[in-house]
Amino acid sequence: MTQATVDEDGRGEVAALTAAACLFHGFSDRSRLSIVQHLALGEHRVVDLTGHLGLAQSTVSKHLACLLDCGIVTVRPQGRASVYALAHPAATLDLLAAAETLLGLTGDAVVLCPRYGEGAGS
Repeated sequence: MTQATVDEDGRGEVAALTAAACLFHGFSDRSRLSIVQHLALGEHRVVDLTGHLGLAQSTVSKHLACLLDCGIVTVRPQGRASVYALAHPAATLDLLAAAETLLGLTGDAVVLCPRYGEGAGS
């Protein structure tokens, strides 16, 4: 993230941090992340994604709605189907590459995190 212009009471910084947290929340679900990775390969219909990912149609549709609301994906009609694509493919791929780099640097720390890792809350 770039440093935001901050007004005297810090509202600009708070707004920028809130937006960033919302963006990362859009990527925080394993199913949504799988959908984003598939859309990085090109446009897909819901039926294509359900087949590729082994997820229920309702699950894929729910997560696509979230990604659409967040501005991460776009949708266009094609006959009776809807075709989804990444709204900003280059920026999304850059973000995913940066995440992979950071994950490589942290090793197993993220997975083992007692608050958000695999065993969290159990």
